[in-house]
Amino acid sequence: MKLIVIGAGAWGTALAVNAAAQERHQVSLWARDPVQQQALHEQRVNARYLGGVPLPPSLKCLRGDLSAALAEQDLLVLAGPVAAARELLHALRGVRQPVAWLAKGFERPMDSPGAAGLMVHEIQAQVAPDLRCGVLSGPSFALEVAQGRPTALVAASQYDEVRQALVQAFHGPTLRVYANDDLVGVEVGGAVKNVLAIATGFCDGLALGLNARAALITRGLAEITRLGVALGARADTFTGLSGLGDLVLTATGDLSRNRKVGLMLAQGMGLQQAVERLGHVAEGVYCARTVVERAHTLGVEMPISQAVVALLDGRLKPEQAVAMLMGREPAPELR
Repeated sequence: MKLIVIGAGAWGTALAVNAAAQERHQVSLWARDPVQQQALHEQRVNARYLGGVPLPPSLKCLRGDLSAALAEQDLLVLAGPVAAARELLHALRGVRQPVAWLAKGFERPMDSPGAAGLMVHEIQAQVAPDLRCGVLSGPSFALEVAQGRPTALVAASQYDEVRQALVQAFHGPTLRVYANDDLVGVEVGGAVKNVLAIATGFCDGLALGLNARAALITRGLAEITRLGVALGARADTFTGLSGLGDLVLTATGDLSRNRKVGLMLAQGMGLQQAVERLGHVAEGVYCARTVVERAHTLGVEMPISQAVVALLDGRLKPEQAVAMLMGREPAPELR
């Protein structure tokens, strides 16, 4: 199989490295920035996003215009952030190959013409409805995937052809890929867990204890499930890799960008300073408000997510957010 990963951030590079290391496919990596293109080609390492991980000799680092490389590929993988999805999908209108994206989150409302902030499958339905596409998601830190540490992901699409192309491309000795036809559920899980990971970072930064962390993760999963079902997903998707699995990893793992944001804010750092120090995209910061707004329009309760938005906006201090959540009226657990 010939496949191209479009976008050379940490996750795109890691996935390309893992696939190329299998030596079963012809794998190409394309970066938007010409300077980065040249550096990848000459240095054979992504120093900015994945330093210390050499690129396999078989991994082809493309330079120049992207369109010239697309025709010969069997699978196109978009590895840019949600903010870049609209432009990339628009550019791929009319391609015949399966297309998949890696981004997890919601577009900012200002970038979603005539709608609330959208997930990537909703953007695709607007700008490139003819594409046969899907998402590759699940609990995965880029560094561990690049290092060949055991990882499991889920390939979600309404098209069996897309699911099977993703399994064929990436399933291997260190990476298991499971197929799922619930694209909406997999996208919701991947997006909203970032918001809950910020909350868990707050919890750990304030030293509230392991009991509090467990409660946040569990009730956070309930929030994800409620929103997902309201958007048309299946409830059982959220007990899988893109729901429970990704939430646990992102909320507890030291490599989690969103958890780091929560930790820094709990230590008294301002949001802008925390984001700058992080140096990478933390999707939860950018999509938290959209998550809450979409939940509100659907009549879905998401008190933890609402508290995160209030904390990010500076309307609540961490101690006030804890008091607010603990002071809510008793309610049945399973609703």
